[in-house]
Amino acid sequence: METAISLLRAAQLKPTNQIKSNNMKRTVKYIVIHCTATQPDTTVESIQRYWREVKGWGDTPGYHYLIKPNGEIIKLLDESKNSYGVYANNNECISISYIGGIDKAGKAKDTRTRKQEVAMFDKIIELTERYPTSKIRGHRDFPGVKRACPSFDVKTWLANYTPAF
Repeated sequence: METAISLLRAAQLKPTNQIKSNNMKRTVKYIVIHCTATQPDTTVESIQRYWREVKGWGDTPGYHYLIKPNGEIIKLLDESKNSYGVYANNNECISISYIGGIDKAGKAKDTRTRKQEVAMFDKIIELTERYPTSKIRGHRDFPGVKRACPSFDVKTWLANYTPAF
């Protein structure tokens, strides 16, 4: 059986990591995994409202993709645009988040459902096919980040994940 890492390597076939849209060019260096740091039953609408009303981000979301507990992936932002995922690195990141990431006491906890894991892995494969030289990181793996996000170690998860076929 192939490991998640070998599948990711095999998917890296295309020659460019550049996005061109409306005369804008971005080079994607990172595919970043996040959690929303909310309870798993939090709605997409309430997360978006928080970004608008509390963070003051207007219509720009924190992530390009959001994964609901049932595995449904919601596209929040075109990949040609910057999200607010990783401060000082947004111009070179595509951000994926799952809804959840904390326990009832508000402490960091990997709350992903199996459906979220499958959807997350599938989205990572899709993105590495488009951006073959990109590195996959958790939000917490960037210098200066003092959060537990995504509430699990991405590198360890990918090394041990068994894809659902």
